[in-house]
Amino acid sequence: MATQTPESRNRYVDFLRALSIGAVISGHWLLIAPQIIDGNLTLSNMLELERWTHWFTWTFQVMPIFFLVGGYANGVSWSTAIRQGHGYSEWLNNRLGRLIKPVLPLVLIWAVIGAAGNLLGIRSEILSVASQVALVPVWFLCVYIVVALLVPLTWKAWQRYGLVSFWFLALLAIANDALFFAAGITELGWFNYAFVWLAVHQLGYAWRDGHLSGLRNAATWAIGGALLLFVMTYFGPYPIAMVSVPGDEVSNTLPPKFAMLALGMTQTGILLAFESQAQRWLTRIGPWSATLLINSMIMTIYLWHLTASTLVIGIAWQLGNIGLDVDPGSQLWWLLRPVWLVIYIVALSLLAALFHGLERGTTGTLRPISSWRLVSGAMVVCAGLALLALAGIVGDQWLGLRLYVLCLPFLGAVIAGILPFQKV
Repeated sequence: MATQTPESRNRYVDFLRALSIGAVISGHWLLIAPQIIDGNLTLSNMLELERWTHWFTWTFQVMPIFFLVGGYANGVSWSTAIRQGHGYSEWLNNRLGRLIKPVLPLVLIWAVIGAAGNLLGIRSEILSVASQVALVPVWFLCVYIVVALLVPLTWKAWQRYGLVSFWFLALLAIANDALFFAAGITELGWFNYAFVWLAVHQLGYAWRDGHLSGLRNAATWAIGGALLLFVMTYFGPYPIAMVSVPGDEVSNTLPPKFAMLALGMTQTGILLAFESQAQRWLTRIGPWSATLLINSMIMTIYLWHLTASTLVIGIAWQLGNIGLDVDPGSQLWWLLRPVWLVIYIVALSLLAALFHGLERGTTGTLRPISSWRLVSGAMVVCAGLALLALAGIVGDQWLGLRLYVLCLPFLGAVIAGILPFQKV
């Protein structure tokens, strides 16, 4: 695949996707602080225990980069579909298959773990926390699916209004934050999931069409975003941490705030400043082969990385609290992190080997599915995944599970024609 890559491909898009997944996984694994307290397993968060770690989230919070490269990729694929005469349903059918299929085994496995854990008498609190931690990554999938559903509209807005479409969404995010902080209308804050992430997605269109090219443009976005971020966190009501911190009243991500968009602007400028140098480096067979390898299973390793670490912690707990009696944040705890990371990587590699096949694109002709079925099914999937990301799998229904919530992703996949699985 590496030797057959066409010259027209922007390899930096794939590299940023691979780089971002590495930052997400390592950041999550470093945040997890498992510990035995009074004989009970506790999953603490280093952001809560060590406040100085909040500054590192400015580097490890890379969700804006995912939406940036998503905008670039969606712009390429949608404009190609238009040029080749393909309709919305055909384009969306392929996109949803790649997004939804990899997550279904994850939900099923956690349903089995929850049912087995309840039957074996494992405390429901442990199962609830463990499943919620492991399923946190699916929130991104929910938002990204909705963003994909709206691509024809956002692309049309970009074609007609250019960067005005970005600034319009940015102003909506600012207005939403004003209502959130000044007027105390917190319920409207959830609309920023659309305003913030669609705005970053528009920057992906701008990148594709050359509106962000050049060192001067990159420096403008980087410096402007960084100044905004500094003012908002130093003088304003926004917290320093770019991820949610347990116990804090305000989060920059739940729901997203304008600070997250400022971070996206900063990261966009910094990364695009190195695009030309990176493009030359990626012409080498080694770096480009590694980039393609990671991208071939990127959704799988993203979805399963917290399940891998959770299972490792559970096994260590069952084997006599191996490595779980060290105080988080101590010198010994930090010295042991590389060992834990290696074990996490091994566990994730095994899971990726099992499930990455579902991430492959279709090779034959897709069954025609109407647009209304695709959109309806996708929204049902998103509803189920959002509820699982917020509260995990434990409930008061059969086998101690939130059975109706666990069924929603599968119901949505059936409606959208993704189940039974299409041939790949």
